[in-house]
Amino acid sequence: MPISRTRVVVTTAVAALTLTLAGCSMDTTAPADARADARSDGKSLKSDAKTVRAATVTPDKPVDCEKAKCIALTFDAGPGKDTPQLLDTLLKEQVPATFFLLGKHHVVKYPKVVKRISDEGHEVANHTWTHRRLDELDRKEIREELELTQKAIAKITGSEPTLMRPPQGRIDDEVTEVSKDLGLAQILWSATAKDYSTNDSALIEKRILKQAGRDGIILLHDIYDGTVPAVPGIISKLKDRGYTFVTVSQLLAPAKANPGEVYRP
Repeated sequence: MPISRTRVVVTTAVAALTLTLAGCSMDTTAPADARADARSDGKSLKSDAKTVRAATVTPDKPVDCEKAKCIALTFDAGPGKDTPQLLDTLLKEQVPATFFLLGKHHVVKYPKVVKRISDEGHEVANHTWTHRRLDELDRKEIREELELTQKAIAKITGSEPTLMRPPQGRIDDEVTEVSKDLGLAQILWSATAKDYSTNDSALIEKRILKQAGRDGIILLHDIYDGTVPAVPGIISKLKDRGYTFVTVSQLLAPAKANPGEVYRP
């Protein structure tokens, strides 16, 4: 029998994310551990004006997530028709987010929105070209899915992303190796509304608020009808709980995301 490729399957429960690698645990890095390792290496927080424009932090005072109660808001598979409305909300609330963009029918279709995402200080990241499960592809196909999106984003924003999120959170050894080669860290999540299964904005909000935690990474999709209307309530209530919104890279700071490494809270 042929030997199957080692595969990582990500399954999301109500409030937890579990990774399995051929029935065993896979090494992942939590944001707090990344920060601790960086500080032990003598790194300190420095301002990055590009990632803080229009955000809750200022260039002369970056957020220290060891002290602040940080959480990262992320959006997958866009941009879409409702993304400008979402950006209006984020700008009004001074909340930065990380956008894992889909290439073929989204980045290419909405270049002005991609440019706006970048210009307003949000983090632009890679969610593949056509949303194929990367663990079902060969090395050449994996590279194509990621590299085409890297180039499309760079053509619009002037720089290639350093973060990627695999569709469905499915990862294997070849995905990791190609990601590392392309300079991409792999970012998973700790909270999801499963908004692909409902347009009920109140339910989406309820699910996220139930799962939210310090150093968390929230997964939403700005392409579904119920999601963008749920965001103002999510932001308001999490602010009331004392959370500070940051991008994924800000959540890891002063660490830099290592290419190929898998990060999850």
